[in-house]
Amino acid sequence: MSGVSAVAGFVCVAYAVGRLLADDPSGAVVTRWTLGALAGLLGGFGARWFAEHIAHEASYELEVVLRRRLADSLARMPLGEVQRLGAGRIKKVVQDDVKSLHNVVADALPFLGSGVAQPVAALIALGVVQWRMLLAVLLIIPVAFAVFSLMARDYGTQRERYNTANENVNAAVVEFVQGMPVVRTFDDGRASFGRFSTAVEEFTDAVAAWMATTRSSGLLHRLFIVPLPTLLIVAATGVPMLDAGWISLTDLLLALLVGTMPIEAVSPLMHLTNHINDAKAGAIRVTELLDAPPLPEPDDPREPHGCAVHFESVTFRYPGREGRRPALDGIDLQIPEGTVCALVGASGSGKSTLARLIPRFHDVDSGTVRVGGEDVRDIATDVLLRHVALVFQDPFLVTGTVAENIRLARPDATDAEVRAAAEAAAAHDFIVRELPDGYDTQVGERGGLLSGGQRQRITIARAILSRAPIVVLDEATAFTDPETEAAIQQAVARLTRGRTVLVIAHRLSTITDADQIVVLDQGRIAERGRHAELVAAAGHYARLWAGHQQAAAWGMTGGRTREVNP
Repeated sequence: MSGVSAVAGFVCVAYAVGRLLADDPSGAVVTRWTLGALAGLLGGFGARWFAEHIAHEASYELEVVLRRRLADSLARMPLGEVQRLGAGRIKKVVQDDVKSLHNVVADALPFLGSGVAQPVAALIALGVVQWRMLLAVLLIIPVAFAVFSLMARDYGTQRERYNTANENVNAAVVEFVQGMPVVRTFDDGRASFGRFSTAVEEFTDAVAAWMATTRSSGLLHRLFIVPLPTLLIVAATGVPMLDAGWISLTDLLLALLVGTMPIEAVSPLMHLTNHINDAKAGAIRVTELLDAPPLPEPDDPREPHGCAVHFESVTFRYPGREGRRPALDGIDLQIPEGTVCALVGASGSGKSTLARLIPRFHDVDSGTVRVGGEDVRDIATDVLLRHVALVFQDPFLVTGTVAENIRLARPDATDAEVRAAAEAAAAHDFIVRELPDGYDTQVGERGGLLSGGQRQRITIARAILSRAPIVVLDEATAFTDPETEAAIQQAVARLTRGRTVLVIAHRLSTITDADQIVVLDQGRIAERGRHAELVAAAGHYARLWAGHQQAAAWGMTGGRTREVNP
């Protein structure tokens, strides 16, 4: 509507000026054509404004709907799959790809008006008024579309390379920024900063390659996909025809006013095509994430009875690693209610994988994981997660206040309950004495305004507040100073009191009193028993314990190592 109205307005302008320059201009006729021109141009402007308003309203609504659906899909996916996707890819889908769909919806209607309806209306008007001028205008159109086709060459390949490089940059930026303190302290350019630099270089190469393939077509675009060539052709053909009496002055004016519209439409069409191509690729990734299979929920959910944990002939292999050694192979393990089970073993032995099967980060390939006597697959996810408290070695806080982070475990918890949990986690004193606003202090992104020990104690307070009868603990004191370690150990002791505990042990001295110690080796249970039994057996655990004692017996002083008594 806006394009047709604008063309009608320019037709009226041409006739108004033509009558005004005639030998016997009629004031009434000129006035009518002038009013028609104003009505057409204002109508076109109003219609375009309305179209843009409606399109942008729809695009913003689309963003809201898609991001809510994506958040819901992520919330229902297995947590292990979310971790596998990674922050960079998820950010690109949820932010960038949804934005590309917003752009195509927001710009499609206005571009259709200026890029399709308006040039078609202009050609029809020229054909009706003066077919000779229509032929003159049509001379430039094949050149325009040839340039358009040249610019679209290899678009799909270049766009895919660009998107992949963009995802890698997103992931590298997230890693680099979140790990900035460690990066600035330890990185010599070969680790995190090296990955960041490589990702940026690959992205730069992708952009440079894309620009190189479009350099010649871009030059042709700047030369021909502009109004000037069309105006020159119209003038070069129209003036002689006007002198010969084949056309009128009004015909020539009309051709000069609307003849450039078809060529001017090429650039909007190119932008629209780019938006559509971006949106297609984005829509595929959004659809893939929306269609990702959720964690299966039981048709007849069961309630766990007690908090014992059993692994029965469990075998698990990570998706995409078919043909490789399973991460866990034939695991049989019983953790009675109210006992502490420690997992030890070399890196990659399967400790974290085993622990994460309890809250269903993944489902097993074969065998069964039972909580309270029930298969975890038969327990509703929200019920299962209320039974399991997770405390990881790398504590994670969300942006918000200290109280809000503790209350994540139970949003309906009272202030008194939050304080009691913080006291039990040895966190209350530093919260009220060291933080500027106490429990209302903002913790920053990922808790970056707090120390590692403070973050850990807040996550323990969160776990205490949850009242979950099962605790999965990735040893919380692996990288803390002695004073902080003592406070956290006390907090962990309160957290695990009377609960079923599975702890991934890094410091063997912290698990000597565990009810059972399980030694994993290449995804299998190599040994199990209590500390004294395993040391006496002189097997895997005894070698780990000897290495632990040897490491504890050495210290640093005066820039030289010396043996000290443990």
